[in-house]
Amino acid sequence: MSILFAVAATLTATADAAQPADAAQPAGDAHRPHILVILVDDMGYGDPGCFNPESKIPTPHIDALAHQGMRFTDAHAPGPLCHMSRYGLLTGRYPFRTQVGRWREHALIEPDQMTIASLAQQQGYATAMVGKWHVGFEEQGYDRPLAGGPVDRGFDQFFGIRASTDIPPYFYIRGDRAVMPPSEQIAANNSEGWSPIQGAFWRAGGIAPNLQLEDVLPRFTDEAIRVIDQHAAASAAEKPLMLYLAYPAPHTPWLPDEAFVGKSGAGMYGDFMMMVDAQIGRVLASLREHEMQKDTLVIFTSDNGPTWYPKDVQRFGHDSAAGLRGMKADAWEAGHRMPFIVRWPARVPAGTSCDRVINFTDLLATFAELMNVELPPQAGPDSYSFLPALLQTDPPDSTRPPVVMRSGNGRLMTIRDGDWKLITGLGSGGFTRPGFIKPGPGDPAGQLYHLGEDRGEQNNLYDQHPEIVARLEAKLAEIVGQD
Repeated sequence: MSILFAVAATLTATADAAQPADAAQPAGDAHRPHILVILVDDMGYGDPGCFNPESKIPTPHIDALAHQGMRFTDAHAPGPLCHMSRYGLLTGRYPFRTQVGRWREHALIEPDQMTIASLAQQQGYATAMVGKWHVGFEEQGYDRPLAGGPVDRGFDQFFGIRASTDIPPYFYIRGDRAVMPPSEQIAANNSEGWSPIQGAFWRAGGIAPNLQLEDVLPRFTDEAIRVIDQHAAASAAEKPLMLYLAYPAPHTPWLPDEAFVGKSGAGMYGDFMMMVDAQIGRVLASLREHEMQKDTLVIFTSDNGPTWYPKDVQRFGHDSAAGLRGMKADAWEAGHRMPFIVRWPARVPAGTSCDRVINFTDLLATFAELMNVELPPQAGPDSYSFLPALLQTDPPDSTRPPVVMRSGNGRLMTIRDGDWKLITGLGSGGFTRPGFIKPGPGDPAGQLYHLGEDRGEQNNLYDQHPEIVARLEAKLAEIVGQD
């Protein structure tokens, strides 16, 4: 990637931001827009400038999306780790309802379980996925079909990888087959000056001869553009497209192209995040080139919080969590409160924001309402449509039912109801040390925060409001008991 490309990407973002919402483009069916879901990996709430004006990372394309669409400021992943988050996003079901640890050898999504893709497929959409799956295949060797993956769960086509680019084996998958099996070996790698799970970190293991880790991110962009190009040429007038683009970045390994090295104010991580933003710009440019922008509903978010420690904030002056407490895997807000942007020029007012609490599980119900269909009784039990919020037809006092989540280490449960948040124990529940604290004499048994007054979760009110704790514990038990 050249400096010229980096400059061109920035100019593209500027063009996107400047294009009027009513630019001449085919309107299509108002209930069946094209849908593009862009999920990045391990990006913090405070990384994009549109959510954090103090960010040290230029993100012109993400910022352009926010300028043209609606920012959700209280959006949450269904779990603070990659596989948890993806399971909930795809199924509308909280990940604590299944055994997510099975993903390494087994498919987490059941054959009869509705996904956003199978819903769209049933409604006449062409469906495609590009990128990181990370919710499991039925693995019986990489020379055999990988059952239970995207093409068995509603996607017409898939090109991607099984998990993260620091979790071997590393190989590309097209459809349900390895393009080339991971027949070679790659040694582990770390970066000096960073923690063991930061920098250009990857684990040792098998790797396919045709895969270079630094090429994965731009390769996925190329594949996403290919999907859009082919759809536009073949069937855009007859059939809408749903494309789920799941980038495995800025998750480790941080491998910024030369054009971005040293360009951010947040070291290797910030440089890599700039590259992610530029790749997003390329995909958005493809929509514009095919006159699909106006009637494409674009959703952009991140799967969970960043791997960014307090020492990194001090070192670079960049707060990847924008004042939220904690990091990836934590029950605290930085683990799961995500930047979330929706752009749909045909319907969603530009330059707006919404403080309604939403969860990634809500995509399924939102898409069903968008398509004017009812979900089957067993589909999306934890999914609630936020389409009225997008179209600004929500009553002012409307709220989502409580959000429930299990922490990354599996030891803490969290319930969010209105401004109140209960965590059923002490500690972070994730990567921030200590992950779990056994209460001592006189210590509260858990954590209670009023996020309306204490977004940074610094004032534990657990002992001061036993009646609220009891109410939230009862609601938590009720929701966990539903299935």
